[in-house]
Amino acid sequence: MTIPKKVRLVEVGPRDGLQNEKQPISVADKVRLVDDLTAAGLGYVEVGSFVSPKWVPQMAGSAEVFAQIQRKPGVTYAALAPNMKGFEAALEAGVKEVAVFAAASEAFSQKNINCSIAESLARFVPVVEAARAQGISVRGYVSCVLGCPYEGEVPAEQVAAVAAELFAMGCYEVSLGDTIGTGNAGATRHLFEVVGAQVPRDKLAGHFHDTYGQAVANIYASLLEGISVFDSSVAGLGGCPYAKGATGNVATEDVLYLMNGLGIETGIDLDKLAAAGQRICAVLGKDNGSRVARAILARAS
Repeated sequence: MTIPKKVRLVEVGPRDGLQNEKQPISVADKVRLVDDLTAAGLGYVEVGSFVSPKWVPQMAGSAEVFAQIQRKPGVTYAALAPNMKGFEAALEAGVKEVAVFAAASEAFSQKNINCSIAESLARFVPVVEAARAQGISVRGYVSCVLGCPYEGEVPAEQVAAVAAELFAMGCYEVSLGDTIGTGNAGATRHLFEVVGAQVPRDKLAGHFHDTYGQAVANIYASLLEGISVFDSSVAGLGGCPYAKGATGNVATEDVLYLMNGLGIETGIDLDKLAAAGQRICAVLGKDNGSRVARAILARAS
């Protein structure tokens, strides 16, 4: 299969990247991060999450962030809204695209959202229906597609069944997430072969964590399967509070470097992106998780 000539990167740093941080992060710093990312050319940014602050305290200020960001024409500013209460809050904040998330593993679903896969999917039906009535797009996530911290290997057929339900429900795109980062290139290609038989490949995205250092290789494998949308997080921020040992998302800078090397169009400025990542890392007081960004910054110093 021919590698795509153009790729869309879905920046999840402000939500998936920051949600697991323990220290408080100000609304101003979150706003600056979002604005820095769009200034670098990112056309899709997941800004926040409308979930109970009891479960994800870091996302409590999402409405304020949406109110203060400098919205650029043509940029999608999305939010996680897994239930009707979250959707209504997102709607009030002026969100134009929301995301819902399910798991391919029963054990992970219970640990993450305290219900079965079937129950989680049933919860999304009214959210998707309400969103469509308001002209709001809905994106779906499936976690643990290449392994579960509680069940181990997850059959690709099980992932395909969940992805197909989300697509049939009305999610315009379904992102397949290697939550614990144990996937490899062979397993990734097999996954998209199986899921692609039930959901069109141009409606699928890849979401890879870099726990085993295989995320960029898995993205290349996905490209070979015709996948052209990838989730990533600036500076490799993130992790999963319900998956012990899972490190951050693949760094957007590292993915962009791959795309640039392959001559794939993204519309993103790598130097500006690296600066944005370094700025938020300074706020967090942590090292930059992107090898590419570290190399660029070292060369510039």
